[in-house]
Amino acid sequence: MALRRGRGYAAVNYPTGMNLGGDPSQALVHATTMGGFVVTLSSVDLGQGLRTVVAQCAAETLGVPIENVIVDTADTDTGPHCMGTFASRGTHRVGNAVIMAAREAREVMLQVAADELEVDADDLETDGTGHIRLKGAPEKKIHVSEVALAAHFRQGRTISGRGMFLKEPSTVVPETGEMDPDSCQAHACTVAEVEVDDETGVIEVLRLYNTYEVGRALNPAIATQQVEGGAWMGLSHALFESTEPYYPHSREHGPLDFTEYLMPGPADLPVQTSVLLERPADNGPFGAKGIGEMTANAPIPAIANAVYDAVGVRLTSMPFTPEKVLRGLDELRAGRAG
Repeated sequence: MALRRGRGYAAVNYPTGMNLGGDPSQALVHATTMGGFVVTLSSVDLGQGLRTVVAQCAAETLGVPIENVIVDTADTDTGPHCMGTFASRGTHRVGNAVIMAAREAREVMLQVAADELEVDADDLETDGTGHIRLKGAPEKKIHVSEVALAAHFRQGRTISGRGMFLKEPSTVVPETGEMDPDSCQAHACTVAEVEVDDETGVIEVLRLYNTYEVGRALNPAIATQQVEGGAWMGLSHALFESTEPYYPHSREHGPLDFTEYLMPGPADLPVQTSVLLERPADNGPFGAKGIGEMTANAPIPAIANAVYDAVGVRLTSMPFTPEKVLRGLDELRAGRAG
């Protein structure tokens, strides 16, 4: 009996967004009296970092520091419409809507600044630090806070913008079956290294190597955390979690809360190496694609392939329990004996 090591890989591609009769998201942007900008959404941040990325999109488009941006996710009663946080659509759909709204607000902001400086709005630019300045004469400038005060109390204007990103519905062409069900697709590959105890059937994932083509990583740190957090979920699905154990009598025999539900802990986590590749999407916000859901996908078949490489057992149902490994080894031995 021995500990056997194996390596396996799996590659996936994953769509951003869905067809769903348009799949729209809306955003509103307005300036406060002191030059801050509020982005109002109904889109929900589930912990994936949407609020941060949205603030980045708004700040980059407006030309102001990210510290000047407040993201208000409101609710579905009071906020602008959003189809929801699903289908890896948040950054793509909401980011595009925020950019549209911020562009509209920026136009008003520059016009107010132009009136205050007595210049043409087309001759102005933002410097990213909170100032609006005259091109070619940077000493002639005005701070965004002064612009906001002037808009509110002298010019009687609202610095605001509206944005709505809509993917037009796509229907099937009857003659060919073709359609356009999504906006773009991200790609990924995971390599897993495992160690399998051929006496107990226990699988230990030693390392995961993740490579993700994400369009453009608007926030590389958050994107990497999403990749590695998703890999944890994939590992959990592969080795620990059963969707409905003991169905239809789950409440009689299965776990009732997270103190009983089996998931990998810190000691079960493999070493991860993650690389982000950038191939910007033409229709993405600054080229970004969605990667949220796909991050749990590739590790599962990669682990299964690594187990096959290690002990020759092909696992086809999750979770990959020691019992399944041992049954597979018994079948291999019986086949050789026969």
